[in-house]
Amino acid sequence: MIYITDAKYIKNYQIWAKFNNGVEMIIDLEKYLDGEIFEPLKDIEFFKQVKFNPETDTVEWPNSADFAPDFLYEIGQALNKIA
Repeated sequence: MIYITDAKYIKNYQIWAKFNNGVEMIIDLEKYLDGEIFEPLKDIEFFKQVKFNPETDTVEWPNSADFAPDFLYEIGQALNKIA
C-alpha cells in the first residue's frame, strides 16, 4: 500500500510529496480541482495551505479536501527512483 510520509507546497498548483517507498514526486493538481470540495483550492492562497496529515497519510487542506495517496502517486512526476 502506497502512502505519503511528507509533503509541502512548491509553486502554482504543485506540491512535493515523499512516499513510503522513498520516491519523491512533484504533483501538479491544477487540472484536478473540480467539484465542490476542490473549488476553494482554485484560490492559490488557499491551495498554499496544503499540509501533510500523518493520521491519514496524505495531503489535505483546511476545508478537509484531500486526494488519495495512490492517485497522487499515479499522476506525480518522480524526482528519484529507488532500486
